[in-house]
Amino acid sequence: MSKKIFVGNLSFQVTDFDLEDLFKQYGEVVSAKVILDRDTNRSRGFGFVEMNSESSVEAAIEALNGSEVKGRAINASVAKEKTDDRSGGGFRGGGGGGGRNRY
Repeated sequence: MSKKIFVGNLSFQVTDFDLEDLFKQYGEVVSAKVILDRDTNRSRGFGFVEMNSESSVEAAIEALNGSEVKGRAINASVAKEKTDDRSGGGFRGGGGGGGRNRY
């Protein structure tokens, strides 16, 4: 089963290919993706790398967390599972409109 690694504090010049090259020295990379802003199509400064084995993930994180890549010290850690919990924010409905009090 593959595991995902969160990679933060990426330089805006880092590409998917750069990310893959960086991590493949520690094991087989299933996927590597720098997350882009949907409006500007620029990097948001973080990405995800998916690797096949737990040992590869651990080795990559240990070696790369805090290392400098294109002028920035990156953060690498096991990615947290995405949940569908919507109670933490966003649009909640309800409430009411202003209006005038007629007292």
